[in-house]
Amino acid sequence: MSQKGKTRISIFIDNAVLDAFRARAEKAGTGYQTMMNEALRQYLSDAEPPVTETILRHVLRQEIPQYLHDGVPRAGGRQRKNTRRRST
Repeated sequence: MSQKGKTRISIFIDNAVLDAFRARAEKAGTGYQTMMNEALRQYLSDAEPPVTETILRHVLRQEIPQYLHDGVPRAGGRQRKNTRRRST
């Protein structure tokens, strides 16, 4: 009988990793599979969110003006001159 919202799979886990989870789970009084599932959930929640169109637009609005201002090569091979004078 499977539990709702869960899927039975077969995977290979390093013996050292499995032993560590079993030991921690026994000490905590919980199941090692539950503990592994919680660790995977935590990893997924800590991972960086995907780059969305909104995030990309925001970054481009911030970066492109500075990029163009700093004298990067432009279309046609001409480079924009940096006209800022340094104070002495």
